[in-house]
Amino acid sequence: MSWTAMITAVLLATEYVLKLAAVGTVPEGRRPASSSAWLLLILFVPVVGFPLYWLIGSPWVRGRRIEVQRQATGFIGEQTRMLPTVPWGAEPSPGLASILRMNRHLTGIPCVTGADEGLFGDTAEAFAAMTDAVAGARHYVQVEFYIASWDEATDAFFTTLCAAAGRGVEVRMLMDHLGSRSYPGWKDLQRRLTAAGVAWELMMPIRPLRRQWRRPDLRNHRKLLVVDGQTAFVGSHNLIGPAYGSARNAREGRRWKDLTLQVSGDVVLSVEAVFATDWYTETGQVLDFETHFVDKPDLLPGGLDGRANAMQVVASGPGFPSEPNLRLFTSLVHLATERVSITSPYFVPDEALMSAITTAAHRGVRVELFVGEEADQFLVGHAQRSYYSGLLEAGVVIHLYPAPAVLHAKYLTVDDTVGVIGSSNMDFRSFALTYEVMLLGFGGDLVRRLQEHDDEQRAASRVLTVTEWQQRPWHRRYVDNVCRLTAALM
Repeated sequence: MSWTAMITAVLLATEYVLKLAAVGTVPEGRRPASSSAWLLLILFVPVVGFPLYWLIGSPWVRGRRIEVQRQATGFIGEQTRMLPTVPWGAEPSPGLASILRMNRHLTGIPCVTGADEGLFGDTAEAFAAMTDAVAGARHYVQVEFYIASWDEATDAFFTTLCAAAGRGVEVRMLMDHLGSRSYPGWKDLQRRLTAAGVAWELMMPIRPLRRQWRRPDLRNHRKLLVVDGQTAFVGSHNLIGPAYGSARNAREGRRWKDLTLQVSGDVVLSVEAVFATDWYTETGQVLDFETHFVDKPDLLPGGLDGRANAMQVVASGPGFPSEPNLRLFTSLVHLATERVSITSPYFVPDEALMSAITTAAHRGVRVELFVGEEADQFLVGHAQRSYYSGLLEAGVVIHLYPAPAVLHAKYLTVDDTVGVIGSSNMDFRSFALTYEVMLLGFGGDLVRRLQEHDDEQRAASRVLTVTEWQQRPWHRRYVDNVCRLTAALM
């Protein structure tokens, strides 16, 4: 046998051994759809499948980050063990109370009281509210966003942030490395923050020359702001103009449409606990407990009404193998008896969530899904469309928000009872690969205000009909289904 034939035989034997090994190892700890997609790629295109699986294929996150999250969850649980599962004055249904217990068990964060200080669907109004809060800071400001860019829309915010640092306020800022670096002025942003005395760090940095390497598919997608432990913002806005730094987007009228909530009260400490965990993860610095987590009197001794809500922060991400956000969404949909409204720019549900949604529709619950008419991401957009047939057949009403706008808000309401708003999409990435934060509220006016925002979206959108969807070209259906496979490569 020639050397060429021998080498060929060895390579073929190795390939088959690796394929057999993949069949028995890839499905471990993974959803069936994800397992099937990975195995198809490995078996049919091994030259692509094996390297890609080695790079991003593992369903497990190991090492320091998951250990830090485990310790933080335990510490939060220990520090809040004396708090009740439900704050005084709140009267959740037995089903909702069980969800609050689940959230606390998974994240360590209890349900507390909080006040709705403003719901901002307009980007300029959201940035103005954040700027005003920072302008009034006396002690510290904590900023954490997936994308940060000092542009015309964010200039007032960053100018005020730097001014706060200049007058002695402790200003800390976290921004995702890959999330922010591709936008205009990235290096200039870092230089200006440093010159102003802002303590800033990159989240999930990938800088091999500095011996910093992460799985590139793991990101920190959270968006939050805390000022003096008194006020906080959570939602879907990134710190960038609504055209996302693109002159073409601006010319074409393409704007990202987001939603952010401002809160005060005890729930601010919960948001701050998320920031403190991320700050420690990236810097190794522990925020001074006496300064940042001080005891406060009961926010609402008279009970819950109007602006006053019972609120619970639900953190999730690769450090939480139990996927708290997915369990939260699925449990809330199962709880519905009258109506469910979902707004998600990237809707690629797993089997459990898809089943919960369609089952609710079959039970007679009015289920509405608000999505963009056109997605800003090719693969996710087409993968999302592959679910429309099943949703429409079950009776889900799909509202298409008109292009060129990009619907980017992320929230959910169930009946007239409970609402959830934050950074998490309803897709595989947000369930397992990106750090997210959601805020659940009930007992006050938050649900009503989110439903009023639904009314605005409903008035601007059009309903996708079964007839229209059935008449779409075959080649689009093919692309949707192929992209659905790629979305499962998690």
